[in-house]
Amino acid sequence: MSKYDNASLVQIPSGYKAGTLYSVLPANGDGDFDFTRASIATRVNAEGLIETVASGVPRLDYPLLNGVVQSCPALLLEPARTNELLYSQELDNAWWAKTDVSISANSIASPDGSLTADLITESATTGLHRVYRTLTPNGNNSFSFFVKSNGVRWIVLAAGNTTNFGVHTSFDIQNGVVGTSLIGTSKIENYGNGWYRCIVSGLANGGATSLNLYLCDGDNVISYTGDGTSGVYAWGGQLELGSYATSYIPTSGTTITRAAEVCNGAGTSAEFNDSEGVLFAEISALANDGIIRAIAISDGTGLNRVNIRYTGTSNQVEYSLFVNGQTTKTLFHSILDSTITSKISVHWKTNDLKFYVNGFLVGSISSAVMMPNNTLNQLRFDSGAGLSPFYGKTKQLIAFDAALTDEQLEDLTSWDSFIEMAQAQQYLIY
Repeated sequence: MSKYDNASLVQIPSGYKAGTLYSVLPANGDGDFDFTRASIATRVNAEGLIETVASGVPRLDYPLLNGVVQSCPALLLEPARTNELLYSQELDNAWWAKTDVSISANSIASPDGSLTADLITESATTGLHRVYRTLTPNGNNSFSFFVKSNGVRWIVLAAGNTTNFGVHTSFDIQNGVVGTSLIGTSKIENYGNGWYRCIVSGLANGGATSLNLYLCDGDNVISYTGDGTSGVYAWGGQLELGSYATSYIPTSGTTITRAAEVCNGAGTSAEFNDSEGVLFAEISALANDGIIRAIAISDGTGLNRVNIRYTGTSNQVEYSLFVNGQTTKTLFHSILDSTITSKISVHWKTNDLKFYVNGFLVGSISSAVMMPNNTLNQLRFDSGAGLSPFYGKTKQLIAFDAALTDEQLEDLTSWDSFIEMAQAQQYLIY
């Protein structure tokens, strides 16, 4: 028996067009989502390449695990962000200043498959070897670059000034490892074929007057004697106001803003049951940053709704039931990492609420009053009426208009295989 047999609405990201994300069930189209984004945006496609999609088109983003693209995509929803770097791919442009390096434009294929990645080659002098821009971070920023080694093993991303290189992080771009870090959050992401996206987040102004990409002779070693031939390929620089990095926003001469995404309005009252039901989500958050992210079956006003939420507490998920505008019942559960995929299921029935996460019952309530009849009528990527939008990745979203057994709930939220669990939890399999 399939887990989808008793489902009333099933969203597995696959079919879409501008303005619409198609659901698998119901077959009549009532389960389709309305989608808006008033700009282009990028995603990772099925070939593992960064690809630009048109304004208003939902993004089915394919995960990369240790540089290998995986077979099942997730719906990617992100907030508005602006890339403040005017030339994200053209390091040879005079907008970028250089110290004891040379730039060879369009030297190899970039992570989007085009011949647009530039080569930064160190000079045979002693001192700093860098590409930089005089620019003061304004607020809490994230700074990132896609890089690939051409003989140089280490780089540093930094916000500094004329006397020191300030807050910074070293990256080993041959082994994909973060080295010495003097900044809030740093990470390195493997995009395959030797490409890594190096990210530093938490950049504040703090006296910084420049953004820098240093070539290094070791972990945190920015001053050295170059050999005149070694270097780094670089592409896709991004500076954005926000505590975490988002998908790449290409620029060429001006700042570019990717608009916020809204995905709501799936279903009718025929797909949902006020007195009993189940909402299942296979999801991950974009960051563990204390911002509430919600998915809800709602009456459209938020007065009556069932919520799955990432809360303002670090790595915590919540099941909440609202009746006539009041939070009647709430259950919480701590998870390992909000940015790693979890399977979450919430079950409601008079005097029988259950909360399952990754195959386990993590909370239950034996007394609960249900919502008024004929109130629930839509599934939304927010808290039920526009607040707390769900910015994250969704692999599955399923609604049931009847209660399920404990065995069914356990099966629904369990991994189908060790491989599926390992991929979702981002384990490396050797």
